[in-house]
Amino acid sequence: MDCYTANWNPLGDSAFYRKYELYSMDWDLKEELRDCLVAAAPYGGPIALLRNPWRKEKAASVRPVLDIYSASGMPLASLLWKSGPVVSLGWSAEEELLCVQEDGAVLVYGLHGDFRRHFSMGNEVLQNRVLDARIFHTEFGSGVAILTGAHRFTLSANVGDLKLRRMPEVPGLQSAPSCWTVLCQDRVAHILLAVGPDLYLLDHAACSAVTPPGLAPGVSSFLQMAVSFTYRHLALFTDTGYIWMGTASLKEKLCEFNCNIRAPPKQMVCTHEFLHEVPAASEEIFKIASMAPGALLLEAQKEYEKESQKADEYLREIQELGQLTQAVQQCIEAAGHEHQPDMQKSLLRAASFGKCFLDRFPPDSFVHMCQDLRVLNAVRDYHIGIPLTYSQYKQLTIQVLLDRLVLRRLYPLAIQICEYLRLPEVQGVSRILAHWACYKVQQKDVSDEDVARAINQKLGDTPGVSYSDIAARAYGCGRTELAIKLLEYEPRSGEQVPLLLKMKRSKLALSKAIESGDTDLVFTVLLHLKNELNRGDFFMTLRNQPMALSLYRQFCKHQELETLKDLYNQDDNHQELGSFHIRASYAAEERIEGRVAALQTAADAFYKAKNEFAAKATEDQMRLLRLQRRLEDELGGQFLDLSLHDTVTTLILGGHNKRAEQLARDFRIPDKRLWWLKLTALADLEDWEELEKFSKSKKSPIGYLPFVEICMKQHNKYEAKKYASRVGPEQKVKALLLVGDVAQAADVAIEHRNEAELSLVLSHCTGATDGATADKIQRARAQAQKK
Repeated sequence: MDCYTANWNPLGDSAFYRKYELYSMDWDLKEELRDCLVAAAPYGGPIALLRNPWRKEKAASVRPVLDIYSASGMPLASLLWKSGPVVSLGWSAEEELLCVQEDGAVLVYGLHGDFRRHFSMGNEVLQNRVLDARIFHTEFGSGVAILTGAHRFTLSANVGDLKLRRMPEVPGLQSAPSCWTVLCQDRVAHILLAVGPDLYLLDHAACSAVTPPGLAPGVSSFLQMAVSFTYRHLALFTDTGYIWMGTASLKEKLCEFNCNIRAPPKQMVCTHEFLHEVPAASEEIFKIASMAPGALLLEAQKEYEKESQKADEYLREIQELGQLTQAVQQCIEAAGHEHQPDMQKSLLRAASFGKCFLDRFPPDSFVHMCQDLRVLNAVRDYHIGIPLTYSQYKQLTIQVLLDRLVLRRLYPLAIQICEYLRLPEVQGVSRILAHWACYKVQQKDVSDEDVARAINQKLGDTPGVSYSDIAARAYGCGRTELAIKLLEYEPRSGEQVPLLLKMKRSKLALSKAIESGDTDLVFTVLLHLKNELNRGDFFMTLRNQPMALSLYRQFCKHQELETLKDLYNQDDNHQELGSFHIRASYAAEERIEGRVAALQTAADAFYKAKNEFAAKATEDQMRLLRLQRRLEDELGGQFLDLSLHDTVTTLILGGHNKRAEQLARDFRIPDKRLWWLKLTALADLEDWEELEKFSKSKKSPIGYLPFVEICMKQHNKYEAKKYASRVGPEQKVKALLLVGDVAQAADVAIEHRNEAELSLVLSHCTGATDGATADKIQRARAQAQKK
């Protein structure tokens, strides 16, 4: 056990630090690292080297080379740098390489050297050039801070949502600061810089002088500074050879020591991993002469494997102290912080051994640690090169780790991890396969048919996979035909159509929209086609799609009447064209002449459609309109737009009976209808005398029961009785009942010997007043039954 702690180094009295060698780097460097710009991504990310940077001793004809390696030294990309001089390199949280140029332009590259985008840090930076730059990380994303030739600072806290902020000027600053860094405090990015023996803190509003507490005297300059990854701690290297360490808020000193070096270091960084503090659980178990429960349990397990009775002695000692649960937890926790699989297994075996003697130890922590370590060991492999610690893994989350494997195109490993951890398909395997397919469409050396077939065979109907997203990626790569083939596998028409429209395959999009049966989708395509095609081609396209044509007509009826007319004209659809002109005559025209002209056009269209009934009806409407205008001119009042019946009624109400009768003759209104109209109108006027004259003018074609009904409707029983006597025998009983003469109605019903009429009269008999009548009906029924 003392051999295991040989690489532990004490720091003070309460902590130990240790260092692992993760990989033996196998890269083939043609130049020293000190001659390169170097950027290593956090969380075991890639390493970028820009060889042959712009230095005076290098020939101008030599192009720099940008190399990207995994953390284990495996080459990922190499490209000649063809842009301007680079001042600084750095990695974003999404593992994109940010290259800050001297002119303030920031070029963004992917992990495999693919160019993503670029942005500028502003005109002021362009004019004054970049002296120095920092890439930093915050909870909002990755940021860039620039020191310009005018000794001013400009920064953006999130390159994904670029908002440039010019920091306040440092009073009296005539040259570049000896060192500077970015601090993030209270969700705001600050600049800490050193000018001689003075430190200044810049925020968005002011420049403040700050002093580290407990700093050793005699400091005339700060040569280097570094902030921890969490922005909680700060280290300052002074020209006296001392390193001051404290909180980043500069309110508390943690320690200060002399490193006996006065020359400024090339680089100084704060690190937590691989040169890191030994975790408490590991220290408890492995420190010399430890009697911690985890240490005793580890020894007990080793002795058990040797079949030694000491295993029982160690185990009893732990149990007597009641610390067996704590011992198991210590071993599980310590296993997570170990980098060597053999030591992980030893600790987990000890934890498993201890669990056997516990009744109710929850297994989740043990199972999850075994799973986590298996995943970590897989990604730490030299060929993968992502040396994450357990703490980093938990902070990063499994989803982000899977994203990083996908970014490295390690699809098989990512899928194995998803299946091993039994992640939901949508979050796991389906998502990985979708990324694989998006990468597959970029392989331009394979034919469209082969790529589409391979993707479909691999994905099939996997839930959570969108073929339209994959097709969109193919289209973005310039492979339109491949995108169309992939869309054939997309079951959702709502996802197919927008991309087809984007690819200018509008007619195919229309066919897909019609197949879906989604009218909203069809309308979307139709409006797109209308804007894309000329009028003639658009109409021809509609003629080949009856459903689309019908829907577009419905749209035009409400939105574009002129277009609807053009459609009918092109199709020689005279019937619909006639209906269109009739609607137009009422909707658009206010002058009588214009309306009549529109109706004449409609009548002509109906004749062409061989619809003589509609044509004649339209011509009758034209005559009625002309007559109504003449009536208004001669009689006054409102006649226009009344129906034929309402026109007759209005004339009668106005006392123009002869005009009404002439109108009825002109338009061949049947006598029955005319009598009804006149009867209703005179009753409304309560002109009972004229009504009686009208009833005697000739025999009523509608009978006299309507007269009785109309009079009773006007609550005039007196007039109603006049007509009741004139009603024919078949309706006599009903008429008498309407005027309330139940007794006479009974006599008529008995005379007719009609059972239905007898029942009707009997239903109208009420109380004592009609008792005699009811008895008479009953006697009549009885006599009829005897016969």
